[in-house]
Amino acid sequence: MATTSKNMNVFYRQKKKSTTSTEKKSTKSPSPKHAATFGSDITQPPALVSHGGSLDLKDDFDEQEQVLRQFDMNMAYGPCVGITRVDRWERAQGMGLNPPKEIESLLKGGKVKLESLFDGRV
Repeated sequence: MATTSKNMNVFYRQKKKSTTSTEKKSTKSPSPKHAATFGSDITQPPALVSHGGSLDLKDDFDEQEQVLRQFDMNMAYGPCVGITRVDRWERAQGMGLNPPKEIESLLKGGKVKLESLFDGRV
């Protein structure tokens, strides 16, 4: 049994902590100036700041598009990939899923995009 434990000590060799100054210095480069790290006082990276200095978080859609995007994300009316919003609404209506009438009026009004949120992205 003594030979087995001796072999195990060789196999799982432990490194002892040294107190000498021969330890290697870290070659890792310091974090960039505008890095978003824990404890950093920088709140936003420069990519989200517009030229005026305010946050550039506005999207190019209105409330109607927001409602339609919620319809796109709701899987209760079936998948939305590869089909227009109108076709999806009509398919859901035909299957008895009762999609909102507000969506139909927005789509038939003609002032919104007929492609779903995922069209061309998936």
